[in-house]
Amino acid sequence: MDEIAKEYDVIVLGTGLTECILSGVLSVKGKKVLHIDRNDHYGGEAASLNLQALYKKYGNFASGEEPWTKYGRVNDWNIDLVPKFLISSGELTNILVSTDVTRYLEFRQIAGSYVQQSNGPKATVAKVPADAAEALRSPLMGIFEKRRMKSFIEWVGSFDINDPATHKGLDINSCTMKEVYDKFGLEATTKDFIGHAMALYLTDSYINTPGAAPEAIERIRLYGNSVARYGKSPYIYPLYGLGELPQGFARLSAIYGGTYMLNTNIDEIEYDNGRAVGIKATMANGDDKVEFATKAKFIIGDPSYFPDKVKVVGHVLRAICILKHPLSNTNDSDSAQLIIPQSQVGRKNDIYVACVSSAHSVCPKGYWIAIVSTIAETSANHHLELQPGLDRLGKIEEQFMGAPIPLYEPIENGTADGIFISKSYDATSHFETTTDDVKDIYRRCMGEELVVEGLREGIQVAEE
Repeated sequence: MDEIAKEYDVIVLGTGLTECILSGVLSVKGKKVLHIDRNDHYGGEAASLNLQALYKKYGNFASGEEPWTKYGRVNDWNIDLVPKFLISSGELTNILVSTDVTRYLEFRQIAGSYVQQSNGPKATVAKVPADAAEALRSPLMGIFEKRRMKSFIEWVGSFDINDPATHKGLDINSCTMKEVYDKFGLEATTKDFIGHAMALYLTDSYINTPGAAPEAIERIRLYGNSVARYGKSPYIYPLYGLGELPQGFARLSAIYGGTYMLNTNIDEIEYDNGRAVGIKATMANGDDKVEFATKAKFIIGDPSYFPDKVKVVGHVLRAICILKHPLSNTNDSDSAQLIIPQSQVGRKNDIYVACVSSAHSVCPKGYWIAIVSTIAETSANHHLELQPGLDRLGKIEEQFMGAPIPLYEPIENGTADGIFISKSYDATSHFETTTDDVKDIYRRCMGEELVVEGLREGIQVAEE
């Protein structure tokens, strides 16, 4: 236990992506970091599990059975617990590049981004148009609507918030997005896929919010720029699953002196005048257990470590499915995202389908992994809430669906007690809300904005 110092600048509890990004960035910034997880693996709620571990987590088998054996080697499977992709021009990609964590990871493009119109047997599934040319070819719109959509996308590309000449006569800082859509005469179904499959809003609340137009336009522009970066879709995905992301940031932290301890339980948070000043913990070391205590200026952790300091703000429903075929109407793609906007299926929240395959080194050849997710809107019939997404999968070989997963948020901002708690991973199909949480926690605990551009270069110059 000689490697455990008496005091650290920060102790981080849990190795989810949010916590690992923060420990990596803080280590690069010169902070002395101790990072602890009660589990024997990285990732927390954002881990990737092998098939046997997934069966055991969800209890999909009777005592004495080993159903995972019929799917080949269990370690050929790396199945995400959280279904998300990276936006290729998004903030997480920016952080990965700026911190050089990309050296530890390999990425592959997601082959297509799709949206559903209508529901049931007559539902249309089609690629989300990302530019004017695709808008003119899209089966999602009639001929006149295609032209209106083309004009809208071209306008988004030329929009400059500081140039009123590009605002179409609108008071862009106070108008609603409905006024923008109406300016181009767009139909309700077009607004639907723009807002939910391009701007990636979870609900329609943004449409009538005064002053929300600039953010919505920027989201649409980000979508188009991300598609243009690599083609096909705006999304990329790490080989071997999302669990590689927290491990990449853990390596970054270790390079800059961070100390990591898995299989370690937190026995007590120590306080002085209401402020957290350290921990008492027990590390499993083979058959032995080693107790230790250490101090810190502040503590960062995921909600599971602070049940009395978080509140439930909703529940996520997820069904992890094993398939032997690609999603229909996706050109037999090795991967895809499908968004079913809430209005198309009579809901308040969208339904997401994320699909990857052996091309991403997450399963053996001939298999696909599809995860259907949404926000729970009822207290029962959770399978029915996911059914529109499950209907898109065709024959399902195996389905894993547990109880609704609580979404936690911290009750306090942490500045009073020195404990800064992350939010749960929401139902969005990307990590932009996660990086928003990273920046918010960093600002609260460090008292300054997180600037990641050139992060490592700046530190290296300072050291020299």
